[in-house]
Amino acid sequence: MAGFREECGVVGVMADPEAARLIYLGLHALQHRGQEAAGIVTLNGGEEFTGHKAFGLVGDGFPTEIITKLEGSSGIGHNRYSTTGGSRLTQNIQPFTFNTALGNIAIAHNGNLTNAHLIRAELEAKGSIFQSTSDTEVFMHLLARSKKESVLERLVEVMGEVKGAYSLVILTKDRLYALRDPFGFRPLVYGRRGTAVVVASESCALGLLDADFEREINPGEIIEILPDGLVTSHHPFPHARKGFCSFEPVYFARPDSKVFGEEIYTLRKRMGEVLARETHVDADVVIAVPDSGIPMALGYANAAGIPLEIGLVRNPYVGRTFIEPSQSIRDFGVKLKLSPVGSVLRGKRVIVVDDSLVRGTTSMKILRMLRKAGAKEIHLRLGSPPITHSCYFGVDTPERSQLLAATNTVEEIRDFIGADTLGFLSREGLREALGKDKANNYCYGCFTGDYPEDTCREIKAQPTDAAGGPGLKAGF
Repeated sequence: MAGFREECGVVGVMADPEAARLIYLGLHALQHRGQEAAGIVTLNGGEEFTGHKAFGLVGDGFPTEIITKLEGSSGIGHNRYSTTGGSRLTQNIQPFTFNTALGNIAIAHNGNLTNAHLIRAELEAKGSIFQSTSDTEVFMHLLARSKKESVLERLVEVMGEVKGAYSLVILTKDRLYALRDPFGFRPLVYGRRGTAVVVASESCALGLLDADFEREINPGEIIEILPDGLVTSHHPFPHARKGFCSFEPVYFARPDSKVFGEEIYTLRKRMGEVLARETHVDADVVIAVPDSGIPMALGYANAAGIPLEIGLVRNPYVGRTFIEPSQSIRDFGVKLKLSPVGSVLRGKRVIVVDDSLVRGTTSMKILRMLRKAGAKEIHLRLGSPPITHSCYFGVDTPERSQLLAATNTVEEIRDFIGADTLGFLSREGLREALGKDKANNYCYGCFTGDYPEDTCREIKAQPTDAAGGPGLKAGF
């Protein structure tokens, strides 16, 4: 899958003397959620924050000498993938820190505020000055301008003003707060490591840190964590329609994570099983497009009774930058990441299982590579429905005109990518795989155009940038 990209991951630690190291490792576990930049902020024992931000992967930007300087027993961290412009601006790398009448505050955000442009315009008209293009700064300004007497009361007030997707970790001089928007678009969990409390976007980060999983933070909930590890839950808003992002189980989350109360590996395997039932075709072998397509391919192969083989090998050592040769080397980018296994493919009828299709160009290149390796027939199967609409909740999506399924039939897509047959998981099949008793908890906007209505009311009035998307999409 190429085209949709996750926006970021967040980590928070309270009451552990190794806070910076734990955050560093937690960001490693969440690296799949953002590879553009990373940042860590810790509280140095008083009221002053110490922080470091760097472009690139966590391991590249945080050598041991940097981690050693980040003193304190509490802190927050952030992996960033920007959704629109400003990717070269260090001002956009989180966590952000700012000063209020209640002291210094640090914040890290996963998601996208759909009414950020309206609030920002109002604040600028009143004299507010913004340092970044991130909508997270809108949240900061509202928090700083509030007249409420406590940080908790201010958070409740701001949550009542903003709309859209936000999973946040917020650090003050004596508290760590973690909260989710009332729809629960993005995941957020917490666990315990002895007396310390760890908050993270996904449970896979807790596992790496030897933190025992406690539970997910509920939609609309704020948890308040004290230095002694005491966790207090606050539910200031009535229950809303849940809007869990269906692309978390399809693609974003790591397969070893538990997200929205479900094991991602199990859900993806179930998607493959339903896909096999819905799109059966005779073939000799099933292969996966690594990585998220692997559990789906396993489920497909088991359900279809067709052998699963490793037909594509992923190169784990591809860096973020490389010098591309002349255009005479066709499909260079795909070849750098994936290599076909000729003995598996040669003369075979091959079912290729991937998680989704966005623009279709990467799928076309992969299939062309498989044919060159000797595949006799290629049947592409996608573990999600056709993507026909953009996302407004923090996912980097192309404008709708660039989504292949928005303007083309299945047969036209099949012809474009060069497959012998093409099959998508149906919308009903996705709901079945997610569980009929839980399917209504998910947002399927990118497949249907049906978003939580009162969250998207502002989107229609939102100005567009040069790419045709909303002018302020930077959820970070």
